[in-house]
Amino acid sequence: MAETLSALIKSCSDWLWGWPMVIILLGTHLFLTVRLRFPQRKLFKAIRLSVQSDKSGQGDVSQFGALATALAATIGTGNIVGVATAITLGGPGAVFWCWLTGVLGISTKYAEGLLAVKYRIRTPQGKMLGGPMYALERGMGMKWLAVLFCIFTVCASFGIGNLVQSNAISMLCYETYRVPQALTGTAVAVCVALVVIFGVKGIARVCSAFVPLMAALYFLGCCYILWVNGGYVWDAVKLIVESAFRPEAAGGGFVGGSVIMTARYGIARGLFSNESGMGSAPIVAAAAQTRNPVRQALVSSTGTFWDTVVICALTGLVLVSSILAYPDISYADGPALTKVAFDKIPYLGAPLLTFGIVTFAFSTILGWCYYGEKAMEYLSGKRWTLVYRGVFIVGVFFGAITQLAVVWNFADLTNALMALPNIVSLIGLSGIAAAETRKYLWEDRLDEEADPEDNPM
Repeated sequence: MAETLSALIKSCSDWLWGWPMVIILLGTHLFLTVRLRFPQRKLFKAIRLSVQSDKSGQGDVSQFGALATALAATIGTGNIVGVATAITLGGPGAVFWCWLTGVLGISTKYAEGLLAVKYRIRTPQGKMLGGPMYALERGMGMKWLAVLFCIFTVCASFGIGNLVQSNAISMLCYETYRVPQALTGTAVAVCVALVVIFGVKGIARVCSAFVPLMAALYFLGCCYILWVNGGYVWDAVKLIVESAFRPEAAGGGFVGGSVIMTARYGIARGLFSNESGMGSAPIVAAAAQTRNPVRQALVSSTGTFWDTVVICALTGLVLVSSILAYPDISYADGPALTKVAFDKIPYLGAPLLTFGIVTFAFSTILGWCYYGEKAMEYLSGKRWTLVYRGVFIVGVFFGAITQLAVVWNFADLTNALMALPNIVSLIGLSGIAAAETRKYLWEDRLDEEADPEDNPM
């Protein structure tokens, strides 16, 4: 019975994350990019806003704190191992399609952040709540779909946001340093508990300090490898671009055999990595201190830029250049490919990769704990949030000591199901997003306070 259920979940997950989800999400990216008049043009302004505080705005955490929490949940093991898997299955051209998906996904993440602030509410305790569930309920009158979104979010928080992340940490610590998995699970659970007990402010404070450090160290490590592989970097760039459009360019040892296969794996990895369109990041964007929805929308959009356009692309360049530089590297095993590439850094390669995977996974746990808690609060009120936190922390321990093949497939499935209600809100409220964008962004009124009548709480 268990095997049959596992096979059914895997089949559904594989089907959803095949062409159906690729077409739905990539189509949404393209539609919103055109409908909102290419908000990617304001990327540098968005980056500047992300490091500025907006004290005059209403909210629970700073704009940067909200962004850091969203990035904590988004930047995960998929940015390291996932890119390698895409190259293994789709050839080097998958890196190009992954990057392109990130560029277009900026507009979707922008729209998600805008609607999250537009339709957020203030609780009697003065806290901000928002996300796709409130956009669906308050903007479209579809509470039943909002409830479904929250159910899928809670399930996903225990899957991709908890069990599989703690398992990745414990397995890595055991295989690299022979640390017992139960000991690792206990340590991670205690660390998570110490952070989440303080709620969104505690999570945001840790992520604000944590995310830039872990990303900077990983970035520097990648830059060192590219410097060592300097003579092959340009060849790697050319191979990535050529094999994205020419099936024969994916030969010569790489598995990718067609443009369709290359595009599928690259697009799917990009969509899965940056979570644009899934509806997770806007849950924390709604808590940001911002004077109008468009300011936070711009800040939120930079998350996709850092996650996919920078980190995933950098990982892809490192891996493809390493394959060209060291023909003995096997391309058939994604995780092994990543490990061999980082081993080229003297003394620090293995520790740096270990630190990257552990910190990326830990930060993902923190971010998804917040997402799941807010979804639970929408479903049942504040009284169940403490219970949720307790179960979530226990789940971290059990994830570290459990084999999780079924959980991985279940997590993939719930992530896809999360995206569907969110896409409904993005398309259905795209006119509202376009009007807000025209008012504040294209008419250069970003410093204005939102009219309370336009954003009733």
